[in-house]
Amino acid sequence: MPQEPLSSTGLVGSDAGTDDDARRHSIDTESGLELRGLSVNPLDAEDWWTRPLEDWLARQLSQYRHLAQKDPERIAWILGGELAGRGPDCEPLLRDVEPVAILDEHLLDEAWERYQRVFDAGHGPADDGGES
Repeated sequence: MPQEPLSSTGLVGSDAGTDDDARRHSIDTESGLELRGLSVNPLDAEDWWTRPLEDWLARQLSQYRHLAQKDPERIAWILGGELAGRGPDCEPLLRDVEPVAILDEHLLDEAWERYQRVFDAGHGPADDGGES
């Protein structure tokens, strides 16, 4: 695996603070296995993305919203770190995590509103009866 820095975000905070977060690993809840790093969503848009960057960011920032709703102690962070591998859903895993910033609740609300407005959120290939 490459050891390149990766700018990413994920709801990885805890009430213990950033020092605790920097040592944590994500858990694959289905298998119970500890992953090699923190599960995150990248902020850098992929080469194939031709829509506005704001749409990419809104989508990425909205992906962990359900976790914050289940556990209000979770905090949305912008993180830096080294790519440690991929999780079970092919998401990047970061190690040697460096917290960069906490994302404000108003920003997350704005991202969610944009996500709902510009995407067919929750719609998948099976919903059309066709193939992906």
